[in-house]
Amino acid sequence: MVAFTPCFRSSDDAYRRRLGERQPATGQETVGGECRPGSQGPPGCRRRRPLPLPAALRPRDRPASLAFGIVAAKTMRRPNILLTGTPGVGKTTLGKELASRSGLKYISVGDLAREGELYDGYDEEYDCPILDEDRVVDELENEMRDGGVIVDYHGCDFFPERWFHIVFVLRTDNSVLYKRLETRGYNEKKLKDNIQCEIFQVLYEEAIASYKEEIVHQLPSNNPEELEDNINKILKWIEQWVKDHNS
Repeated sequence: MVAFTPCFRSSDDAYRRRLGERQPATGQETVGGECRPGSQGPPGCRRRRPLPLPAALRPRDRPASLAFGIVAAKTMRRPNILLTGTPGVGKTTLGKELASRSGLKYISVGDLAREGELYDGYDEEYDCPILDEDRVVDELENEMRDGGVIVDYHGCDFFPERWFHIVFVLRTDNSVLYKRLETRGYNEKKLKDNIQCEIFQVLYEEAIASYKEEIVHQLPSNNPEELEDNINKILKWIEQWVKDHNS
């Protein structure tokens, strides 16, 4: 029996594509041609994006779900929220506490995949299962239709765009993140690659490429004070959303 780690790789190799070739911005300190894990990556770091799949092949654009989007806009009384970011930035802690205080339902895609065995193999190099994205989307469809859901995952480009009313990308200083991932027992390659993801703002780029930029927001997540501040900000946003959509 394989002991799965909390980190999942997408079945379409999205995780490796996220770590594709990038050029550091002018003046960025590098080691061996890469941004040094201990340094703060500047906004100018960008990855080279792969060619997009034809629309018919993208799970997030499947025609079968279009009707749901139309119905949901009229019937939802509470918003759907996506929490994303590099593993270790604090998505689970924020999501569970936010759900406890708001009454929204918290769903960890990692837990969902584990419980439902929503896998498409195992990646020995990264020591993690390969997520079956299509099955995850199918599993979540009914939950998202009703609204009032907080989804937590370290990827966001395979979810249907219409699911979420707001997207929060958590960001953590590299030195803090390194220590968090080290305590999880990540192997050297997985630790290094996750730090590079954070340096290059990969999840933020993925979010603004997948959703309307005006609904994507970055939140610092380094200490308990920032956690509390983030919770209060999101609670206020939820309260306002409910007022605006239930009057």
